[in-house]
Amino acid sequence: MLGTVLLIILILLLVGAIPAWPYSANWGYGPSGILGVLLVVLLVLLLMGRI
Repeated sequence: MLGTVLLIILILLLVGAIPAWPYSANWGYGPSGILGVLLVVLLVLLLMGRI
């Protein structure tokens, strides 16, 4: 269950990190920074065997 939720959030952040829309041009490194933190947390959880 947790893995599915994290996967959905990861896909949404990947789409949000692409500055393809005019309103997202001023977001800066926000979406990609959150994506990086989520990937690190997911990697740690996978290595610990929690997922």
